[in-house]
Amino acid sequence: MKPYEIKNMIIDDEFDGEESVTADFTHNEKDYSITFKKEDLEIINTWVFEDGSSLPANLSGIIIESIREDIKKRI
Repeated sequence: MKPYEIKNMIIDDEFDGEESVTADFTHNEKDYSITFKKEDLEIINTWVFEDGSSLPANLSGIIIESIREDIKKRI
């Protein structure tokens, strides 16, 4: 079983002039969002949502790589 669950995924054709993919997911009972460049799945940003605010997230490389692989399969 994966340590996270992707709740939503958006492919944006017009983000800052290039295509991006954003995945919203839960991990350790917190809500996160991660955005990758669609072309090479390089990370653009990661956020954790706490107390009505979004803060930069510090995710492990293992979680990021696992999410990247899931996104590859879905797009």
